[in-house]
Amino acid sequence: MSRYVPVANVGDLEPGTCRAVEVEGRWVALFNVEGRIYALDNTCPHAGGPLGEGTLTGEIVTCPWHGWRYNTRTGERPENPDFSVACFEVKVAGEMIQVAIPEE
Repeated sequence: MSRYVPVANVGDLEPGTCRAVEVEGRWVALFNVEGRIYALDNTCPHAGGPLGEGTLTGEIVTCPWHGWRYNTRTGERPENPDFSVACFEVKVAGEMIQVAIPEE
């Protein structure tokens, strides 16, 4: 079961940008792809790089540490789908971005 947690205002995330937010002790990377918001685990599985500080090109984020790339919609690495990062459901309520955090 998941619950939605408010994490940022829509105005804080311009189209074509990304950022990391802390959600109840967990770091989540947010991405604005042409007005649609996506959320992934902020930690690159390669070496722990912060995906929310990466470069966003279309729906692909590039990790700033070693250049590994991930699809912001699916979390998969285009070069090797065996590597992926967790995706979180997102909804926008008014101007508030909310991320579904799984209950532990």
